[in-house]
Amino acid sequence: RLPETPADREVEGRASRREVLDWFEERFGIDPSVFEAYSFWEKGAGKVWIFNGEATDPSAVEAIGMTFLRTRQEHWKPTTRAATRFGGHATTNVIELDPEQASRFVAGDDQDLPAWDGDWGYLIATHEVAGEPAPIGVGLYLYDELRSVVPKGSRADLPVVD
Repeated sequence: RLPETPADREVEGRASRREVLDWFEERFGIDPSVFEAYSFWEKGAGKVWIFNGEATDPSAVEAIGMTFLRTRQEHWKPTTRAATRFGGHATTNVIELDPEQASRFVAGDDQDLPAWDGDWGYLIATHEVAGEPAPIGVGLYLYDELRSVVPKGSRADLPVVD
């Protein structure tokens, strides 16, 4: 389980719950209260998992919840599952894609998008569904290009629907 604060850290390099909450608030504008009912766990070097609740059974487990965030790299990266589950709460670094762009994005294609005037780095990509923006994944925006980082196993060849 992630330590509550950096001062509680026992494993060098492990993120704390406070750092994870602060990062999501700073990067995506997601209020920490969204994660109140969740606990965070690290399995593997820098793979943070999120679990709705507490694990009270002392049994050894291989994994719990869903992968949420990769932290032991130069730039922290939310998983596609985290973006689709919690991205609806994001207020910053969200890029809305039109139908053609969204189709290309979920297919794993990179695309030129010089019109984006927000931060570089990881963004939450959304597409309008039933009149509301719906998160569809994580993209990496660099040098006027949106790179799809949708995992190969999650990619889809979808028709463009207006």
